[in-house]
Amino acid sequence: MSLLKNLFGKDKKEVLNKGLEKSRDSFFAKLSKVVVGKSKVDEDVLDDLEDVLIASDVGVDTTLKIIDRIEQRVSEDKYLNTSELNRILREEITNLLTENNTQDITQEDSSKEMHVIMVVGVNGVGKTTTIGKLANKYTKAGKTVILGAADTFRAAAIDQLQIWADRVGVDLVKQQMGSDPASVAYDTLKSAKSKGADVVIIDTAGRLHNKINLMTELSKIKTVMKKITPNAPNEVLLVVDGSTGQNAFEQAKQFSKATQITSLAVTKLDGTAKGGVVIGISDQLKIPVKYIGIGEGIDDLQIFDKNSFVESFFN
Repeated sequence: MSLLKNLFGKDKKEVLNKGLEKSRDSFFAKLSKVVVGKSKVDEDVLDDLEDVLIASDVGVDTTLKIIDRIEQRVSEDKYLNTSELNRILREEITNLLTENNTQDITQEDSSKEMHVIMVVGVNGVGKTTTIGKLANKYTKAGKTVILGAADTFRAAAIDQLQIWADRVGVDLVKQQMGSDPASVAYDTLKSAKSKGADVVIIDTAGRLHNKINLMTELSKIKTVMKKITPNAPNEVLLVVDGSTGQNAFEQAKQFSKATQITSLAVTKLDGTAKGGVVIGISDQLKIPVKYIGIGEGIDDLQIFDKNSFVESFFN
């Protein structure tokens, strides 16, 4: 069994159901208006369904893809009841997520080498909180974790990471505000290697206003880390705020241009009706959604399982 399955296997389905409650209620309130008084899935129903999916932040391109697939099924079956629409929609969304999450993200490197995670994302998306929750998960699994405060442009970012490090009981490597981020990353890996740490999580600055500088900075951090551990970083995790809907998708698009993103964490899904953005981001960027944040508690970070997500969304 992989490390991630050990970390997240005990998460209860009720927590996921509760976390997606606003998205689910909003979606089905809209969907019920589409089928009221209708007996079959026709062009009018599909037009209205398209509006519902777009309003649920699934995204235009992904919505059109889903509608095309349902139209194909209607054409093949000649007649489909509106009562079957939920089932069909559920199946097509599951198929879409299955196609897009081609990588088995529950299978992490089983070697004994240090696992290095570089975390990116704009300020305010829950990046520091996600790092803290990840550190907590790994620590509970008996792993030695060291954090690196390479977001040196904001004193608050360093302070917040220190609070999480103290709360979880892990070491934090930091320098003064304004220090070279790559220098912090280098010191973090050097310290982690000397202590035989299992997992290193590096925070980075969340700036998108100058993409050239961001790209240069992230590239430099990667380069200096490789001097300590050739395979570093093992993953680049982008954190986006699910409550911002399509803005989250735009952020993901911009960061994927600045650096190679290997996985996504979508946060704050419990406080929003915009949970459909998970489907759109996965489809359009072809980057696996690895974690979802569904609460403020330290344990309210779950590994994203497409089947559980769709089951909860359509519960």
